[in-house]
Amino acid sequence: MRLGQTSIIYFLSKLFASALGFLATIYIARMLGPGPLGVYHVVLGLVSWLAIVGKVGLSGAISKRISEGEERGAYALAGATIILGLFILITCGLLLFRSYITAYVGYPATGYIVVILLIVLLKSLVNALLVGLHLVHVSGVLSPVRTGTRALFQIALVAASAGTAGLFVGHIVGFGLVVVIGGYFIARNLPDLSRPERRHFQRLVDFAKFSWLGSLQSQMFSYTDIIVLGVFVSSGLIGVYAAAWNIAEFLILFSGALSSTLFPEMSSLSAEKDSQAVARIVEQSLSFGGLFLIPGLFGGALLGERILRIYGPEFPKGATVLTVLIVANLLMGYQNQLLNTLNAIDRPDLAFQVNLVFVGTNIALNIALIYLYGWIGAAVATAASVAASLVLAYYQVDAIIDFEVPTREIAKQWFAAVLMGGVVYTGLRAESTYGLLNHNVATVGILVILGAGVYFAVLLAISMEFRTAVDQNMPFDLPLLSSA
Repeated sequence: MRLGQTSIIYFLSKLFASALGFLATIYIARMLGPGPLGVYHVVLGLVSWLAIVGKVGLSGAISKRISEGEERGAYALAGATIILGLFILITCGLLLFRSYITAYVGYPATGYIVVILLIVLLKSLVNALLVGLHLVHVSGVLSPVRTGTRALFQIALVAASAGTAGLFVGHIVGFGLVVVIGGYFIARNLPDLSRPERRHFQRLVDFAKFSWLGSLQSQMFSYTDIIVLGVFVSSGLIGVYAAAWNIAEFLILFSGALSSTLFPEMSSLSAEKDSQAVARIVEQSLSFGGLFLIPGLFGGALLGERILRIYGPEFPKGATVLTVLIVANLLMGYQNQLLNTLNAIDRPDLAFQVNLVFVGTNIALNIALIYLYGWIGAAVATAASVAASLVLAYYQVDAIIDFEVPTREIAKQWFAAVLMGGVVYTGLRAESTYGLLNHNVATVGILVILGAGVYFAVLLAISMEFRTAVDQNMPFDLPLLSSA
């Protein structure tokens, strides 16, 4: 299967999953309001941080070692053993400090946190094994299964008046199902498990001692602001902020799909000492890292208030926050590609330095700017810390691999996005002036579809690289593209 087709399968699966989650969040927000939604996301934030301790970078280490193709069964069992042991230690700590957790969250959630943590750790182990076995497309297909199951159970439980507890139970069921399904595919493709030796644990630890900070960076990008906001603002505002995050992260899906797909390929090429091939993949990943994020920035700035209005009357006040968070995701889209490269070529030590810059600036800026400016400060802190780590990541990769930033291709994407923005702005003004539809959801839907059509039509017209990529990765021939 071509890399592009694998990325598209993974992306479309993630896209469908996020769409299901988006609809579920809208329903929950309308039924329960921003308060319970804020409690739910604070718990998820705590779990994400605890999962970092529970994995200590082992997900990346397991994917790396298994992708190398030797003694896969031993590395899988060694990684699972370490993760289970760490989970037991964390659970003891949670039970010891349950009163403090309840006071912080504002809800008796310790039991839910323990179960969600277990299922999240198992899911991360399954994903790591699937990526290492070059089954990224399977991992991607499991996303809509997880999100769809979670969404259906949450909606059903909320409708049955289960309240906040229903959000936690639905989350557990969704993750649990994909662990079972993913485990089935792993059992079919992983050789017989063999008893790991000390060297297997050591090689995992050698990689993980650097890559754990990458896990911390990933979770801090999504949850540090929410965790710190939990100290300074109400759960209602956190619910609005989480809704904005939900929209912003929707746009980074393709970049994440690209990273997950390219990692095992770059890892294999690196093991073969083919630096030229790795450089070509790096350039391609940067060419398409902002494919959806760049137009998403224009769309978010123009339609952010109307999109948030879909969640309920209390949510449009997060429009400015949404725009800043999209900028953060745009920068993270490129940073992900560069960090992915460092890990794939077995330089987790350099990725560690990049992540250290992000972690340090993120914590410091979030505390300072949230204290001074509230939730706007949280969004700015996230964007600024990503920008700083992106610059360092570029210099680290550039020092090892001879590659060129595809500035012409990226500029074409910006040009297409500007034209798209003009069309969307014109349509928005016409609707506001003449009241053509007088229906917010219909207006948003039509303008999003129109804008996407304009963006991709312009990009197909002006970018030979984009036309070639589409043509080569379509399951059938398109004469118009082939002739171009």
